[in-house]
Amino acid sequence: MALISATNLKKVYGSGETAVTALNNVSLQVEPGEFVAIMGPSGCGKSTLMHLLGGLDRPTSGSVMIDGHNLTDLSDVKLTELRRRRVGFIFQFFNLIPVLNALENAALPITLDGVRGAEAKERAADWLRKVGLDDRLDHRPDQLSGGQQQRVAVARALVADPALILADEPTGNLDTKASEEIAGLLRQVANDWGRAVVIVTHDPRIAAYADRIIFLKDGAIIDQTILEPRGSQNGQNAEMVAGKLHAFGD
Repeated sequence: MALISATNLKKVYGSGETAVTALNNVSLQVEPGEFVAIMGPSGCGKSTLMHLLGGLDRPTSGSVMIDGHNLTDLSDVKLTELRRRRVGFIFQFFNLIPVLNALENAALPITLDGVRGAEAKERAADWLRKVGLDDRLDHRPDQLSGGQQQRVAVARALVADPALILADEPTGNLDTKASEEIAGLLRQVANDWGRAVVIVTHDPRIAAYADRIIFLKDGAIIDQTILEPRGSQNGQNAEMVAGKLHAFGD
């Protein structure tokens, strides 16, 4: 069974003559452990789709199912609970708390969910080690590089053991080397740790790490591309993705 099943999603902002349709009858599925990239021109509906898939916003019509739960049927309280426990979020600008160290930042979601301090820190430390930050547990965000801060954000997204990771331009604030490292880490999240990963990105090099790319334009899916396995094909994948983006008008 698909982890995510979105059916005929439509999102309209405003009403009457000023109404803007951000998404128009979008349907897609994402399987457990699948890595999917969403691409398209600015204003095509990428972030809107991400917000609907994560329950951060509600569609004007259509439905989103996550792990058998219909988000449109959930109360705000139940929706918040599902987001906290089944979905991990990663953002472009990290969104770390400046006064907390890496361990405290990574532990924050489960601390807020009632997990006791010692257990929360133990689970956070385990994920920070997995993402390569075992020697940075007591460092605050201003003592970490951008790539390291994003690794803390990845650990924070995983600490509650969610089934789904949603990442909105996760490499948009990083240099080339750190971007490639984070893309490889997200590939590992899908391959080794079995989470579904959905990212919004404008960068063909990052999208080339995915299993499948969904291209949006004017609020609709215009193409879906299955990629060859990573490795030696990655550069060719990136070139192919860049060509498609150009053809689609990005």
